[in-house]
Order: sequence, then C-alpha cells, then structure tokens
Amino acid sequence: MKEKKVLVSKKYLFSFILITSLFALWGFANDVTNPMVAAFQTVMELSAAKASLIQFAFYGGYATMAVPAALFIRKYSYKSGILLGLGLYAVGAFLVVPAASYQSFMFFCLSLYILTFGLAFLETTANPYILSLGDKETSTRRLNMAQAFNPVGSLTGMAVASFLVLPNLISDKRDEAGTIIYHTLDVSEKSEILVHDLAVIRNPYVAIGLVVLCVFVIIALARMPMVREDEKVTEGVHSVKTTLSNLWKNTIYREGVFSQMCYVGAQIMVWTFIIQYADRLGLDKATAQTYNIVAMSLNLVGRFLGTFIMKYVSSRQLLTYFGIGASICTLGTIFIDGMCGLYCLVLISLFMSIMFPSIYGIALENVDTQDTKLGAAFLVMAIVGGALMPPLQGMLIDQQVLFGMPAVNISFVLPLICFMVVTAYGYRTLKRA
Repeated sequence: MKEKKVLVSKKYLFSFILITSLFALWGFANDVTNPMVAAFQTVMELSAAKASLIQFAFYGGYATMAVPAALFIRKYSYKSGILLGLGLYAVGAFLVVPAASYQSFMFFCLSLYILTFGLAFLETTANPYILSLGDKETSTRRLNMAQAFNPVGSLTGMAVASFLVLPNLISDKRDEAGTIIYHTLDVSEKSEILVHDLAVIRNPYVAIGLVVLCVFVIIALARMPMVREDEKVTEGVHSVKTTLSNLWKNTIYREGVFSQMCYVGAQIMVWTFIIQYADRLGLDKATAQTYNIVAMSLNLVGRFLGTFIMKYVSSRQLLTYFGIGASICTLGTIFIDGMCGLYCLVLISLFMSIMFPSIYGIALENVDTQDTKLGAAFLVMAIVGGALMPPLQGMLIDQQVLFGMPAVNISFVLPLICFMVVTAYGYRTLKRA
C-alpha cells in the first residue's frame, strides 16, 4: 500500500505558519492598492491610462527586484531575504506620508515602487521556502494551501478600501443624477478636497507599515530550520550561467514564466477595472468595491476548494479546467451588458484562485534544487504582467466606445487572451505529465 504523504511535517509546522502569514501581508498591499487607481483618477483628475501608472509602478517593483532578491538569497539565506523584504516594505509604506504632503502622484508611484521591492524579496523567498518544507510530491498542494491565506490579506485590504477609504473620499460625491460633482468645483474647493482625500488614501499604508515592523521583529527573533536549498549555500551552488542555461532548456519552466506573466496581468486587470465596469452601470466607487470583496471571497473559497480537489485531480488538470472557466466568464463580461456582465466579472475570481500557485508549482517541479532560487525569481519577475497590462486596458477604456460597444466591456479582451494562454499551459503540461 502506498504511504500517504504528509502535507507539512511537525518539524516544519511552526515555520510553515510563520511564513504563510507573509502571504497575507502582500495580499493586503496588492488589494488596498487596486481601488486606489480609480481614487487617484478622480481626485487628481487623471485619465484611466495615467492613473494605471500606479499599477505600473507597483508591479514594476517586482520586475526590478526579483532577480537581485534571488542572488541575495543564494549568497545568504531565506531568513535574511525575508527580513530585508520586510524592511523595504515598511520603508515604501511610510514614504506615502511625504507623497501626500507634496500632493504628488509620481511620489505616490515611487513609494509604491519601493514598497514592492520588499514584496519581491518576500515572494521570491516565501514561495520556494514553502515548496521545500516537506515532500516534493505534495509541494504544489502545500503552496496552494499557503497561498490560500493570500486572499485573507487581500480581503482585509479590500475591506479597508471599501469601508475606510472610498466612502470617505469627498471627491467621489455625486449629484442626484449619479454624476460626480468634483470636476465642477472651483480651484480652492478642489484644493481642500485634495488635501483631505490624499490623507485618507495615505492612512492604510502607514498602518500596514507599523504591522510589517512588528512582523520583522517576530521573524528576527524566531528560529527557522535550514531546508534543502539553504543547505546548498554551504555546499556550493551552480554558477549563475549554468542555472540560466538549465532553466532555459526546461520547456515547462520556460513556458510557465510566460504563463505566469499572462495570469498576473489578467488578475490585476480584473480586480483593478471592476470599479470602472461598475461605474458605467451607475454604481459609486464604494458600492463597486463591495463587488470586488465578493470576487475575492470567491477567490478564497476557490483556493481551499482547489487544494482539496488536488488530492484527487492533478494540478495540471485543475489548471486547465479553471482556465476554461475563467475564459467563459470573461466572454460573459464582454458580451453581456448590465449587471449580468458584472456578475460574470465577479465570478472570474473563483476560477483564478488556483492559477498563481499552480503555475508556480508546476514550473518548478522538475527544476534542480540548486537552481530553485533563481528559478523562483523569474516566476516572481513575471508579476511584471501586472505592470504592463493595466495601462493598456486603461487606454482602451479611455476610448469610451469601441466597435459600437462600451469600451470598458471590450477592454476585457486582454484578460481573455491571458486566460487562454494559461489554459493552453495547463493542457500542454498535462500532455507531458
């Protein structure tokens, strides 16, 4: 009888719980930031494309720092990488204070860019560390379990945005016809509102910065066991050139990086522009954000459900099926006008739930342990899809009407293409299994 593999053994359980808490931390940062695109668009009177530079800066930080993070971890350890990541996270969070004081949109972008230097370190470290905390056969399930707590942080971020930020933005007040009145005010009135609203936007980042400092102290004092990849530091590792060559020759890994880039791009577009989609239907930002909370709740349910199903269905199969489901819902978002289209947009999040950890785990399954850190870095670097895609979708939305249809509906063709790539990746890896 085949021995049943334990998901996390007792000797790694404390470390698993501690590192899993980090997934919630970057989930909060991601999803308290997404609705800020719409907030900045109104209060600073920006186009959708320019407001989307918030996402370009936020996810661009991952692309900039993922590889340096991996090289740092190769030289030192997972724990050192985590501590440096938490430090950069806190610095970026606190930089929003001078950004709000100077009323500078680009300063806000810079602060979020630095904040995500820290997130790049955390993701480059935490994901492979979770994979290594136990048997390789259960690694993708283990990562899905840890990633299930990412939406917990995301839901917290969305709740803060929904109940503490968006309802308190004076710039979003509307007349009886549902039209925003901010643009009709004189310069002095706008100036007062700008000071107030930027302070409201600033406060969640200051709060999370303080939480991050507390987590920094806890992890600094905690003892974390060395795992397979950390042990390689003392034994010697492949040269960077050899690692890059090995990774490039690994087709499943190489295609996984591209699929991850497409997935993250789709995820950020779906969660960023749900507010603009609802706005066209006459819903204010605070109400629209409640649909984002429902979407994230479905994502959380999908993570736990998907982790359970993977006991019976391979991660490759489930990725393929969920990719098909996401594609169908996106078609509904594009072609079904009104509230039913919004419901389809919300439902996409259920099918997105297992995509990031599944692509990540599948891509690294056959990567040599000595190449894992740099391999993980390129999968984190693929988060740059979240920087590149939203400005493109914002440009489409700014057109108002395309091909006789609302431009915001047509703009979801971009996530559709991305989900088709993810579905193809799941199917191709399934055929090679």
